[in-house]
Amino acid sequence: MDVRTCKSCKRIFNYLSGPVICSACADKLEEKFKEVKDYIREHPGAPLQKVSDDNEVSVKQLKNWVREERLKFDDDSPVGIECMNCGAMIKYGKYCETCKGKMINTLSHAVHEEPKKVEVSRKSDGNRMRFLDT
Repeated sequence: MDVRTCKSCKRIFNYLSGPVICSACADKLEEKFKEVKDYIREHPGAPLQKVSDDNEVSVKQLKNWVREERLKFDDDSPVGIECMNCGAMIKYGKYCETCKGKMINTLSHAVHEEPKKVEVSRKSDGNRMRFLDT
């Protein structure tokens, strides 16, 4: 087992996967998430800093929840976060639709690329050993 120190409470715990926090802190964080989700439903246009201050949650944690697509801002909301690639304002996720499209095109071209054909020619030099060009 992997033993680590919780980033939140500094207690030692058996680490399995995910964020480096103990199960007690993970439970507290999940409760905070539910509070924030309810707060956002009641105050749909509230800026991130206000949500952070009113719920005692860091802006960084709020952005993480948005990037994980656990929280999503309405399309008409002035609140958003930055695309990790180009910096455009987005309402959820990590990337804007334009960057997602570019990544999909790049990956699909890499997967569907035709393999290069290799010409095989035979060289004959009398009684010598012969090699195939590759």
